[in-house]
This record gives sequence, structure tokens and C-alpha cells, in this order.
Amino acid sequence: MRELMYVQAINEALAEEMRRDEKVFVVGESIQGGSFGATTGLVQEFGPDRILDSPICETGVAGAGLGAAMAGYRPVVDFMFADFMYVAGDEIFLKAAQWRFLHGGKVDLPLVFMGAVGGGMMLCNEHSQVPSAPVLHSPGLKLALPSTPHDAKGLLKTAIRDNNPVCFFWHKMLLGLTGDVPEEDYTVPFGVAEVRKPGSDVTLVANSLMVHYALQVARELEGRISVEVIDPRTLEPLDLETILESVAKTGRVVIADEDTERCGFAAELGFQIMEHAFDSLDAPVKRVCAANYPIPGGYIEQHVLPNAAKIKAAVEQVVR
Repeated sequence: MRELMYVQAINEALAEEMRRDEKVFVVGESIQGGSFGATTGLVQEFGPDRILDSPICETGVAGAGLGAAMAGYRPVVDFMFADFMYVAGDEIFLKAAQWRFLHGGKVDLPLVFMGAVGGGMMLCNEHSQVPSAPVLHSPGLKLALPSTPHDAKGLLKTAIRDNNPVCFFWHKMLLGLTGDVPEEDYTVPFGVAEVRKPGSDVTLVANSLMVHYALQVARELEGRISVEVIDPRTLEPLDLETILESVAKTGRVVIADEDTERCGFAAELGFQIMEHAFDSLDAPVKRVCAANYPIPGGYIEQHVLPNAAKIKAAVEQVVR
């Protein structure tokens, strides 16, 4: 075991999978230079035929990845910012997500769509979203949102080995986060949540950067409110069982998610909890999400995005 930064873990996962399988390659904008550091140094080892810099054309990048996956390769399509997936909506949501179903399961689509998500850098609306909702609304796509270096590496390796299209969203505010990462080969299974902190008074479900805000809140409330923090790690497939077990124990739920509040993951999960665990609830489910508003630039950003203070207030309110 050694300590790596989040971005180093992503880089290492790509390198190891490319060494393991010659059919794995990466295509995207400015990746030979190492945009954000996730692909730094890879072109020196694997060459420009496997680390493919593309024009600024997300439709073409996604289409190239889709065609290569159908031909038996395992492409990783790096959009730089996940927001840019909207430009390639047809290729992602109508083609990649649905073609395996439409071809009777006879066509594998081992394809990863990768991109940075989230606010915190004041990069304005087209570079700061967490577009989980459109992915979850498109049957056939899987979605991973790692919150630690360990999970960033393990989930990305699982995604690359999967025969289905996977969206892998990494949060730009976690780039420098350090944590223990095994030296030996490992993967993190999809659909298995992690209880980051046990508790008995309230269940706090959080993903990606929100996990760290949730843990901060749990520490601040220790001795007054016992908070159980659950990190789903993947939103599709979702480990609902672990969440429902926690709800049965605590009777109260707060969901922290950086996607917008309306029609987002938090709304879906809250309704599933109501459907499956209504009798366990001692209070209404609370959501802490981005406001239903475009993410502005500059300091105003903080008023739109969720943060630790808002999560803490929600936990205190649901317990009252």
C-alpha cells in the first residue's frame, strides 16, 4: 500500500489497463499533453496511436469511440469536462446506451466516457455541472463517481473491463486528494456501496466531493448527532440494499448530491426510499443539491452549489 493523489490513481489505472490489453486506447482533446494530469506521460509510453488527440469535436470523439468499441476495441473517451457530453448526446444517449439492447445483446460495447465534473473552480456553467441525471435517464449506461484515490483507480479499471458503456465522472476538486492505493492489481465492483462512517441517528447518502463534506459534518456533529455516511460509489448500478438497511436503523435520511435538485439523483433515491422503506422513516427525506439554476461564474457560484454548511443544516433539521 502507498499513498497516491486522486489524479495519479486515474493515470495509473489507464496505464495498467493499456499494458494489460492492447485493445485499450484513449481518445480526446488535449490528452497527449495531459489535460488535468489524468493522461500525463501516457503518450510517451504508448505512442500517439493509442493516446489520440482529437479535434474539438465531441460528436466525432464519441462516435469514434463507439465505432471502435463495436469493432472489438476498448476505448476510453476523454471529454475533458463531462459537460461536453451534451454536444455528443446522440452518440451517447441514443446510440451507445441503447445499441446493445437493440441488437439483442449480440454486440458488446466496452466503452468508457470520462470527464471532470463539479464546481469549486468558478469555471461557470459549461464547465461545472455534474450531469448524472441524463445518464441515469438513459437505460444501458452505467455511472461511477469515485470519491477517493482508491476508488478512482479501482472503479476506472472495472469500467474499462466492462462490456457495457460506462460513464466515469471524476471531480476536479478532488484532483490533489491523497489516499492509500494498493500496489497490486485490484478492481472495485460496481453496485457495492461503502459505509464511510457508521452512525445511528441519521443516514447521509453522498457521492463524489459530497462524501467529504458529509464526513466533515459527521465529525462536527459527533457526540450530538450520530451520522452514518454512505458512499454509493456507482449510481448505476445502485446498491439500494445497503442504503435501506441504514434507513431501517436510523429512520432519517439526508441525500447530498451536486446535480441539480429537480429531477436529479437525490429525487430518485428519495422516492425509492419512500417506496421501499416508508414505514422506517421518522421524518421526511431531505435533499441537499445544486439549486435549479445555471451555475454562475465567480464568487456567486457558492450560493448555487451544495456545501458542508447546507448539509449540516439539513441533518440538524431532519433530526429535529
